[in-house]
Amino acid sequence: MYRHYNEHPRDLPWRKTTDPYRIVISEIMLQQTQAGRVIEKYKQFIRAFPTFSSLAHAPLHDVLTMWQGLGYNRRAIALKKIARIIAEEHKGKLPISEEELLKLPGIGKYTAAAVLTFAFNHPTVFIETNIRRVFIHFFFRDREGVTDAEISLLVAKTLDHTNPRKWYYALMDYGVMLRRQYPNPNRRSAHYQRQSPFEGSNRQARGIILRLLVRKPGILEKEILRELKGSSEKIRENLDRLQQEGFIERKGKRFIVAKEEDV
Repeated sequence: MYRHYNEHPRDLPWRKTTDPYRIVISEIMLQQTQAGRVIEKYKQFIRAFPTFSSLAHAPLHDVLTMWQGLGYNRRAIALKKIARIIAEEHKGKLPISEEELLKLPGIGKYTAAAVLTFAFNHPTVFIETNIRRVFIHFFFRDREGVTDAEISLLVAKTLDHTNPRKWYYALMDYGVMLRRQYPNPNRRSAHYQRQSPFEGSNRQARGIILRLLVRKPGILEKEILRELKGSSEKIRENLDRLQQEGFIERKGKRFIVAKEEDV
């Protein structure tokens, strides 16, 4: 595994830093999004908001504008909230305990563990799709319904405690190599689910609406209906849902992106 990594490491910008802020940005961006789609957006985001403080004080509209193209816009709002909490409650320093990280918006067990490993080189145990692929390929060749609990035990036993950061980078890159050479072992995972089609989904519709409001704040509902050229019922349904979830506000007959304190 290390031999493959030393010869064929992926050139990912977040691997060239141990800055906790940049690691948090990359890990939130990588949630449900492939690395190839994240690279340029990560670079642009870091240039626009280089620190927790700059992100905390940036208008939410600017953050959502920079986020466009990544999808799952709630992640951008979570990052904005994280930055404000770190700036106001932790003097700009990211906590280095899992317990404290889990209190932050948008950070679950996996993200907290990944941040601790990649920012601070702590030997934590976590699983993502490439890690899962490696362990199923080598340890569960003739099994269906392999659980993450079973894999976690093996991750804990094989983890390189001396340099966990490099170990996980190597493990993930080996998983990427396996994906190219073998049928996907992850289909034998008990947690495997085919991703539902994006085209024509409500998720796509909501993303389009939010992009439109970022581009044209204060746009009228009738203009939204005219620009999107879809089912009026579906568009109104997604407008209502975005409003209920706090992404947007209705000002009379016009819509704007919600202010940070409202989301």
